[in-house]
Amino acid sequence: MANEEIKRSKSNNRTRRKRSVSLSANSDSSTSTNTRSSENKKNTFNKKTNFSNKTNRKPRRNLSKLKIIPLGGLDAIGKNMTVFEYDTDIILVDAGLMFPDDEHIGIDLVLPDYTYILEKPNKLKGIFITHGHEDHIGAIPYLLQDLDMSVPIYGSKLSLAMIESKLEEFSIKNKPTYHEVQNESVINCSQFSLEFFSVNHSIPGAMGIFIHCPAGNVLHTGDFKLDQTPIDGVRTNFQAINRFSEKGVDLLLSDSTNANKTEFTKSEAEVGVALRHIIKNAKQKVVVAAFSSHIHRVQQVFDAAKLARRKVVVTGRSMLTNIRIAKELGYLDIDDDSVIDAYQCSEIPPHRIVILCTGSQGEPLSALSRLSVGEHKTLEIGKGDTVIISATPVPGNEKMVAEVINKLVALGAAGAYKKFEEVHVSGHAKRAELTIMQTLVN
Repeated sequence: MANEEIKRSKSNNRTRRKRSVSLSANSDSSTSTNTRSSENKKNTFNKKTNFSNKTNRKPRRNLSKLKIIPLGGLDAIGKNMTVFEYDTDIILVDAGLMFPDDEHIGIDLVLPDYTYILEKPNKLKGIFITHGHEDHIGAIPYLLQDLDMSVPIYGSKLSLAMIESKLEEFSIKNKPTYHEVQNESVINCSQFSLEFFSVNHSIPGAMGIFIHCPAGNVLHTGDFKLDQTPIDGVRTNFQAINRFSEKGVDLLLSDSTNANKTEFTKSEAEVGVALRHIIKNAKQKVVVAAFSSHIHRVQQVFDAAKLARRKVVVTGRSMLTNIRIAKELGYLDIDDDSVIDAYQCSEIPPHRIVILCTGSQGEPLSALSRLSVGEHKTLEIGKGDTVIISATPVPGNEKMVAEVINKLVALGAAGAYKKFEEVHVSGHAKRAELTIMQTLVN
């Protein structure tokens, strides 16, 4: 990836970078500096905070202001990166990228414009990650290369493992230090104090962050939904949110991806029902295309294949990598004998095979795209096979996905897509859930 052509998005220009939210100071005390950051060693924090109750908050004084500067994530789906600057300190929440749409000819990745960070490197105290999706961690290697300095990174076990794996592909002179956090972990970082809390999203280890500094309190939800039957049993931590509300929230930064959709986002468990039905009743091979980081969806594909007495072939570099990481960390429960190599497919009847691959967004070089044009090295799709695209196109990718579907139909494959089957649910809260979040905070 280091040799790929990168387009640094200018959508967040200097004018947008200077736009910030300022909160007046309400305390003259500063948080203690965290010294637990030994080189190349993960530290686990699991200590509860003790902020003062909002009813006893000190009078506001004309001290420094907190600047909140979105470098990405507001004007498009992707490039999530937000600066929190107080006095001489800066912390960064997330550092993601965006994949190009069909208008970005010859472009492989779109990065946020993080010039603001490069101009003040000595102020940067740490990078805090809400979860391990590419639009939240994908820009980290490029940022670290440009900074040319060691920076502490805080995140859940899975998020850090994905970042470490990604950095192996890059030549990073000054390696970051990794600090593992858990639900209700508290990090004291110079004049900032941050408490992580679990949220439910389409990837394990997703977190929201309550950020405190002398100027006030900010609640950053990260990406979330209120799934009451999650695959891994981890629900959004309502108790923590209530506690933050009692302490006082000056600013809520909330996921709003599905704000234009009413009611509630359906549970991930409902996808499992549809997958089991389709895979059980398919007459020949089944191909499932999904996001490689959607570990819950991957688990449900393996579970459905096992019930249908099918073996699973995994193809796509990122899919193979993320399955390996998630299995090593205990996020996936997969029997070794349920997975076969692509070269073994010829030895097994088609009705006993499920192919799990990348390409749900129609990416030109993905496994599904190569399968749709007969250019995959070891696998092929034939007449009567079933293809499940277990995702909704990211805005801008609709045309690429439609082109792949057309090619699959030309090959004689039957399709199962979100429009016709419940093979995908969103990982983002809809309007009813956003209302609940706002009510809890208020």
